[in-house]
Amino acid sequence: MPSSVYIHIPFCKSKCRYCSFVSFCSLEKIPQYIDSLKKEISENYRGERLKTLYFGGGTPSLIHSGLLADVINLFRFDEDCEVTLEVNPDDVNENYLKTIKNLGVNRLSIGSQTFDNKILKLIGRRHGGEDIKKAVELAKKSGFNNISVDLIYGLPEQTLEGVKQDLEKFLALDIQHISTYGLKIEEGSYFYTHTPNNLPDDDLQADMYELINNFLESQGFYRYEVSNFAKPGFESKHNLNYWNNEEYYGFGVSAHGYSDGARYSNSVTLDEYFNTPRRHSQKLTDREKLEEEIFLGFRKTEGINTNKIREKYGIDFEKNYANVLEKYAGYFEKTQSGYALNLQGVLISNIILAEFL
Repeated sequence: MPSSVYIHIPFCKSKCRYCSFVSFCSLEKIPQYIDSLKKEISENYRGERLKTLYFGGGTPSLIHSGLLADVINLFRFDEDCEVTLEVNPDDVNENYLKTIKNLGVNRLSIGSQTFDNKILKLIGRRHGGEDIKKAVELAKKSGFNNISVDLIYGLPEQTLEGVKQDLEKFLALDIQHISTYGLKIEEGSYFYTHTPNNLPDDDLQADMYELINNFLESQGFYRYEVSNFAKPGFESKHNLNYWNNEEYYGFGVSAHGYSDGARYSNSVTLDEYFNTPRRHSQKLTDREKLEEEIFLGFRKTEGINTNKIREKYGIDFEKNYANVLEKYAGYFEKTQSGYALNLQGVLISNIILAEFL
C-alpha cells in the first residue's frame, strides 16, 4: 500500500520562462484550492502511516502556514517521516520557516537554479543570487539541517566556468543535497515559442553534466540517481520511492499517483479539479510493470536488482536482455545485485533504455 504522498501546489507569483509545469498566477483561488485538496485527500487517503510527504509546485511556500497545517493534519506519519516543502528564495522569512518546521516539515528544497543574476533575469526568476544565500542561512537558523538546492545547467549564456562557480557557491553554504537538471525546452513554456539566444548545445550540456558529477563527487557528495547528488544519509527518500517503483498517492491539480497497480492522473485545470479531481486511471499489465521497473531502476546509480526482477516477474534478466547487454557492454557495470549504467551510459540512457521496450 502507498506510504508516500505527493501534493501539487499549482500557484506562482509569475511563470518562469523555462517552465512547462501546470501552474497559475491566480493566487486568490488558493483557499478554494486547499478546500478541494482536503476533500480529495479525505475521500482517497486510507490512513496509511507515511514514510514521505512532498509538497511540490508551483510554489508551495506561497501557502499560508495555517492552510498548510490543515493539509498536513489529514495524514498519519511514521516517526521518521520525511516531509519536504519546495520554497522559492524570495518567498521565505524566519517566522514562516520556524512555523512550518513546527508543523513537521523537516526538509526544504530551494528553487535556486543559478547564482548568476543576469541568467536569473533571462529565465524569469524573481530572486537574485544573494537571496539564495539568505534563504539557506534563514533555513539553518530556523532549525533545518536537511536542505536541498536546485541547479539548472544548459541555461542561456551559461558556460562551464559559470556552472563550476555555481557549484562552489552552493558548497560554501554547506547544504546536504543538490538536484541538477539539464534545460529542456518543452511545449507550454515561454521558451518554446521564444527560443533564447546563446543556448549551450547538447555536447556542452553533456560536458556540464560530467563537470557537475566529477566536482561534486570530489567534494563528498555522491550521485545516487541520474539528476541527484547527496551527502551520505541525505538522499531524498521520497524520490527514491519513485525510482524503486513503489506505490504513492498524488493529490492536487495535474498530480500523478500509483496505487493498487494503477497509474492515475488528475485534472489539469483549476475548474476541472474543483469539480472532478480524478481524470484518468490505467491498470498496468505485468509487462508494463516490468518495463517501469527497468526504466526507473536504471536511473539509480545502484541500478537494477536482477534477483528482485526474477522474484517479481519470473524472468531471467540476463537471458531476456542478453542482446542489449552485449550491444551496450561498455555502458553497463556489473554490480553485486545486478547491473547499473556507468557515467557514459547515463549520458545516452534514453537510447539504451528504449532497447528494453
